[in-house]
Amino acid sequence: MLSSSIKAVLCDIGGVLYVGDVPIEGAIEAVRHLKEHYPIRFLTNTTQKTSAQVVDKLQELGFKIDANEVLTALDVTKMFLQSKKSTAKFLLTDDALAFFEDMKEYPQKYVVVGDAQDNFSYANLNAAFRVLNSGAELVAIAKNRYFKDADNELSMDAGCFVSALEYASGQEALLIGKPSEAFYHLACKDMGVNPNECIMIGDDIEGDIEGAQKAGLKAILVKTGKFSEKDLKRGVVPDKIVDSIAFL
Repeated sequence: MLSSSIKAVLCDIGGVLYVGDVPIEGAIEAVRHLKEHYPIRFLTNTTQKTSAQVVDKLQELGFKIDANEVLTALDVTKMFLQSKKSTAKFLLTDDALAFFEDMKEYPQKYVVVGDAQDNFSYANLNAAFRVLNSGAELVAIAKNRYFKDADNELSMDAGCFVSALEYASGQEALLIGKPSEAFYHLACKDMGVNPNECIMIGDDIEGDIEGAQKAGLKAILVKTGKFSEKDLKRGVVPDKIVDSIAFL
Protein backbone atom coordinates (compact mmCIF):
# COMPACT_ATOMS: atom_id res chain seq x y z
CA MET A 1 0.00 0.00 0.00
CA LEU A 2 1.05 3.59 -0.60
CA SER A 3 1.03 6.43 1.93
CA SER A 4 -2.31 7.02 3.66
CA SER A 5 -2.40 10.53 2.16
CA ILE A 6 -2.67 9.02 -1.34
CA LYS A 7 -6.22 8.53 -2.60
CA ALA A 8 -5.61 7.89 -6.33
CA VAL A 9 -2.94 6.75 -8.76
CA LEU A 10 -1.82 7.89 -12.20
CA CYS A 11 0.35 5.53 -14.22
CA ASP A 12 2.33 5.86 -17.43
CA ILE A 13 1.89 3.01 -19.90
CA GLY A 14 4.78 2.38 -22.28
CA GLY A 15 7.95 1.51 -20.37
CA VAL A 16 6.04 1.05 -17.11
CA LEU A 17 3.52 -1.65 -18.01
CA TYR A 18 5.24 -3.10 -21.07
CA VAL A 19 8.11 -2.66 -23.52
CA GLY A 20 7.37 -3.48 -27.15
CA ASP A 21 4.82 -6.28 -26.97
CA VAL A 22 5.99 -7.80 -23.68
CA PRO A 23 4.49 -6.96 -20.27
CA ILE A 24 7.08 -6.06 -17.63
CA GLU A 25 7.39 -8.89 -15.15
CA GLY A 26 4.86 -8.47 -12.35
CA ALA A 27 3.12 -5.51 -13.98
CA ILE A 28 -0.22 -7.28 -14.61
CA GLU A 29 -0.41 -8.34 -10.96
CA ALA A 30 0.66 -4.88 -9.75
CA VAL A 31 -2.11 -3.19 -11.75
CA ARG A 32 -4.66 -5.63 -10.36
CA HIS A 33 -3.46 -4.92 -6.82
CA LEU A 34 -3.50 -1.12 -7.27
CA LYS A 35 -7.02 -1.22 -8.71
CA GLU A 36 -8.25 -3.09 -5.62
CA HIS A 37 -7.27 -0.12 -3.44
CA TYR A 38 -7.32 3.05 -5.56
CA PRO A 39 -9.04 4.73 -8.48
CA ILE A 40 -6.47 4.80 -11.26
CA ARG A 41 -5.93 6.44 -14.64
CA PHE A 42 -3.37 5.34 -17.19
CA LEU A 43 -1.78 8.26 -19.01
CA THR A 44 0.18 8.18 -22.24
CA ASN A 45 1.74 10.75 -24.52
CA THR A 46 1.61 8.33 -27.44
CA THR A 47 0.15 9.92 -30.54
CA GLN A 48 0.49 6.83 -32.70
CA LYS A 49 -2.65 5.22 -31.28
CA THR A 50 -6.09 6.35 -30.15
CA SER A 51 -7.29 5.53 -26.62
CA ALA A 52 -9.38 2.64 -28.01
CA GLN A 53 -6.28 1.14 -29.66
CA VAL A 54 -4.27 1.60 -26.45
CA VAL A 55 -6.95 -0.21 -24.42
CA ASP A 56 -7.12 -3.03 -26.97
CA LYS A 57 -3.37 -3.58 -26.74
CA LEU A 58 -3.36 -3.53 -22.93
CA GLN A 59 -6.18 -6.04 -22.79
CA GLU A 60 -4.46 -8.29 -25.34
CA LEU A 61 -1.35 -8.25 -23.12
CA GLY A 62 -3.46 -9.40 -20.18
CA PHE A 63 -4.11 -6.15 -18.29
CA LYS A 64 -7.61 -5.72 -16.83
CA ILE A 65 -8.02 -2.08 -17.82
CA ASP A 66 -11.24 -0.39 -18.93
CA ALA A 67 -11.65 2.28 -21.60
CA ASN A 68 -12.61 4.96 -19.06
CA GLU A 69 -9.33 4.40 -17.20
CA VAL A 70 -7.11 5.51 -20.10
CA LEU A 71 -6.40 9.14 -21.00
CA THR A 72 -4.22 9.86 -24.01
CA ALA A 73 -2.65 13.07 -25.24
CA LEU A 74 -4.73 12.67 -28.42
CA ASP A 75 -7.92 12.80 -26.33
CA VAL A 76 -6.85 16.01 -24.62
CA THR A 77 -5.77 17.56 -27.94
CA LYS A 78 -9.17 16.90 -29.46
CA MET A 79 -10.86 18.45 -26.40
CA PHE A 80 -8.64 21.51 -26.82
CA LEU A 81 -9.40 21.95 -30.53
CA GLN A 82 -13.13 21.45 -29.95
CA SER A 83 -13.08 24.14 -27.26
CA LYS A 84 -11.44 26.50 -29.78
CA LYS A 85 -13.80 25.44 -32.62
CA SER A 86 -10.76 24.86 -34.77
CA THR A 87 -9.00 22.19 -36.75
CA ALA A 88 -5.29 22.12 -37.55
CA LYS A 89 -2.53 21.24 -39.92
CA PHE A 90 -1.56 17.92 -38.35
CA LEU A 91 1.82 16.19 -38.26
CA LEU A 92 0.67 12.76 -37.11
CA THR A 93 0.54 9.14 -38.20
CA ASP A 94 -2.25 8.15 -40.59
CA ASP A 95 -4.10 6.35 -37.76
CA ALA A 96 -4.00 9.44 -35.55
CA LEU A 97 -5.10 11.68 -38.42
CA ALA A 98 -8.28 9.62 -38.74
CA PHE A 99 -9.10 10.46 -35.10
CA PHE A 100 -9.56 14.13 -36.12
CA GLU A 101 -11.44 13.43 -39.35
CA ASP A 102 -14.73 14.76 -37.96
CA MET A 103 -13.30 18.25 -37.38
CA LYS A 104 -12.74 19.29 -40.98
CA GLU A 105 -15.56 21.84 -40.98
CA TYR A 106 -13.68 24.06 -38.51
CA PRO A 107 -11.17 26.75 -39.59
CA GLN A 108 -7.48 25.83 -39.43
CA LYS A 109 -6.01 27.94 -36.62
CA TYR A 110 -3.25 25.62 -35.39
CA VAL A 111 -0.40 23.34 -36.37
CA VAL A 112 -0.50 20.21 -34.18
CA VAL A 113 2.59 18.01 -33.88
CA GLY A 114 2.75 14.49 -32.46
CA ASP A 115 4.83 11.43 -33.30
CA ALA A 116 4.32 11.32 -37.05
CA GLN A 117 6.94 8.60 -37.69
CA ASP A 118 7.41 8.32 -41.48
CA ASN A 119 5.21 11.39 -42.00
CA PHE A 120 8.05 13.54 -40.61
CA SER A 121 9.29 14.29 -44.13
CA TYR A 122 10.88 17.58 -45.16
CA ALA A 123 7.85 18.33 -47.33
CA ASN A 124 5.40 17.85 -44.44
CA LEU A 125 7.53 19.81 -41.96
CA ASN A 126 7.94 22.65 -44.44
CA ALA A 127 4.19 22.69 -45.18
CA ALA A 128 3.57 23.00 -41.43
CA PHE A 129 6.13 25.83 -41.22
CA ARG A 130 4.34 27.73 -43.98
CA VAL A 131 1.01 27.41 -42.15
CA LEU A 132 2.69 28.79 -39.02
CA ASN A 133 4.20 31.57 -41.07
CA SER A 134 0.69 32.48 -42.22
CA GLY A 135 -0.50 33.08 -38.66
CA ALA A 136 -1.36 29.68 -37.19
CA GLU A 137 -0.27 28.78 -33.64
CA LEU A 138 1.98 25.83 -32.83
CA VAL A 139 0.68 23.05 -30.54
CA ALA A 140 2.81 20.13 -29.32
CA ILE A 141 0.86 17.08 -28.23
CA ALA A 142 4.10 15.98 -26.58
CA LYS A 143 7.71 17.17 -26.46
CA ASN A 144 9.44 13.98 -25.33
CA ARG A 145 13.02 13.67 -26.56
CA TYR A 146 13.03 9.90 -27.08
CA PHE A 147 11.15 6.71 -26.26
CA LYS A 148 11.94 3.01 -25.81
CA ASP A 149 11.05 1.43 -29.15
CA ALA A 150 9.78 -2.07 -29.89
CA ASP A 151 13.36 -3.24 -30.63
CA ASN A 152 14.33 -2.25 -27.06
CA GLU A 153 16.42 0.69 -28.30
CA LEU A 154 15.77 4.42 -27.86
CA SER A 155 14.24 6.31 -30.80
CA MET A 156 13.76 10.04 -31.44
CA ASP A 157 10.40 11.32 -30.25
CA ALA A 158 8.21 14.21 -31.41
CA GLY A 159 9.96 16.85 -29.29
CA CYS A 160 12.88 16.95 -31.71
CA PHE A 161 10.59 17.98 -34.57
CA VAL A 162 8.61 20.40 -32.40
CA SER A 163 11.89 22.15 -31.60
CA ALA A 164 12.69 22.45 -35.31
CA LEU A 165 9.35 24.16 -35.99
CA GLU A 166 9.77 26.41 -32.95
CA TYR A 167 13.17 27.51 -34.23
CA ALA A 168 11.98 28.08 -37.80
CA SER A 169 8.76 29.92 -36.86
CA GLY A 170 10.01 31.83 -33.81
CA GLN A 171 7.08 30.47 -31.80
CA GLU A 172 7.05 28.53 -28.54
CA ALA A 173 4.69 25.56 -28.79
CA LEU A 174 1.72 25.22 -26.46
CA LEU A 175 2.18 21.83 -24.79
CA ILE A 176 -0.96 19.67 -24.44
CA GLY A 177 0.29 16.32 -23.09
CA LYS A 178 2.69 15.43 -20.29
CA PRO A 179 4.38 17.25 -18.60
CA SER A 180 1.77 20.00 -18.87
CA GLU A 181 0.12 20.84 -15.56
CA ALA A 182 -3.30 20.93 -17.24
CA PHE A 183 -2.98 17.29 -18.35
CA TYR A 184 -2.24 16.09 -14.82
CA HIS A 185 -4.96 18.23 -13.27
CA LEU A 186 -7.51 16.94 -15.79
CA ALA A 187 -6.68 13.35 -14.82
CA CYS A 188 -6.96 14.15 -11.09
CA LYS A 189 -10.28 15.91 -11.62
CA ASP A 190 -11.58 12.87 -13.51
CA MET A 191 -10.99 10.79 -10.36
CA GLY A 192 -12.38 13.42 -8.00
CA VAL A 193 -9.15 14.03 -6.07
CA ASN A 194 -6.81 16.96 -5.51
CA PRO A 195 -3.31 16.78 -7.03
CA ASN A 196 -1.68 16.42 -3.59
CA GLU A 197 -3.81 13.30 -3.02
CA CYS A 198 -2.48 11.58 -6.14
CA ILE A 199 0.75 9.85 -7.09
CA MET A 200 2.24 9.37 -10.56
CA ILE A 201 4.20 6.27 -11.60
CA GLY A 202 6.49 6.72 -14.60
CA ASP A 203 9.80 5.99 -16.33
CA ASP A 204 10.43 9.47 -17.75
CA ILE A 205 12.30 11.75 -15.33
CA GLU A 206 11.04 14.89 -17.10
CA GLY A 207 7.59 14.10 -18.46
CA ASP A 208 6.41 11.79 -15.67
CA ILE A 209 8.33 12.74 -12.53
CA GLU A 210 9.20 16.43 -12.84
CA GLY A 211 5.93 17.18 -14.66
CA ALA A 212 3.82 15.51 -11.98
CA GLN A 213 5.69 17.14 -9.12
CA LYS A 214 5.32 20.59 -10.66
CA ALA A 215 1.58 19.91 -10.94
CA GLY A 216 1.43 19.20 -7.20
CA LEU A 217 1.52 15.38 -7.26
CA LYS A 218 3.98 12.95 -5.75
CA ALA A 219 5.89 10.77 -8.19
CA ILE A 220 7.51 7.32 -8.28
CA LEU A 221 10.26 6.60 -10.82
CA VAL A 222 10.56 3.04 -12.12
CA LYS A 223 13.84 1.69 -13.50
CA THR A 224 12.22 0.19 -16.60
CA GLY A 225 11.44 1.56 -20.06
CA LYS A 226 13.49 4.62 -20.95
CA PHE A 227 15.04 4.98 -17.48
CA SER A 228 18.78 5.64 -17.37
CA GLU A 229 21.07 6.15 -14.37
CA LYS A 230 21.96 9.51 -15.97
CA ASP A 231 18.38 10.62 -15.21
CA LEU A 232 19.24 10.77 -11.51
CA LYS A 233 21.81 13.51 -12.20
CA ARG A 234 19.34 15.95 -13.78
CA GLY A 235 18.34 17.62 -10.53
CA VAL A 236 14.89 16.00 -10.34
CA VAL A 237 14.32 14.07 -7.09
CA PRO A 238 11.55 11.44 -7.28
CA ASP A 239 9.53 10.82 -4.13
CA LYS A 240 10.48 7.16 -4.50
CA ILE A 241 12.53 5.02 -6.90
CA VAL A 242 11.70 1.35 -7.49
CA ASP A 243 13.05 -1.28 -9.86
CA SER A 244 9.64 -1.73 -11.52
CA ILE A 245 5.94 -1.27 -10.92
CA ALA A 246 5.95 -4.84 -9.51
CA PHE A 247 7.72 -3.52 -6.39
CA LEU A 248 4.62 -1.54 -5.43
